[in-house]
Amino acid sequence: MQVTASTRRLSLSVRKLHPLTQMLCGMSVDNALTQLQFMPSPWAKQVAKVVRSAAANAENNYEMDPSTLRIARIDIGPAETLRRYKPRARGQAGRHFRRHSNLTVIVDDEENG
Repeated sequence: MQVTASTRRLSLSVRKLHPLTQMLCGMSVDNALTQLQFMPSPWAKQVAKVVRSAAANAENNYEMDPSTLRIARIDIGPAETLRRYKPRARGQAGRHFRRHSNLTVIVDDEENG
């Protein structure tokens, strides 16, 4: 059975979040949390929080064994973009986009994978 956890409006673009999460697919939850703990990115803490939440959902809501959970899939999608303006030369305004992303982690039993 697949169990999900998600977070919305992470203030990080999809492009920067993708390299963080692509290597975690297929790993066990314990190994993934260990990998995220030692990553140099400051956003690894946010990804680890969602992975921990998915494992807790599986343990508490569906009575799955947390030691047999693995990450089946991680979905990343764009969220709402904030459009801001920065002052430029000669009184002009330059557009600046603050991109956000949505993150969904899907965990599954190793026996079912």
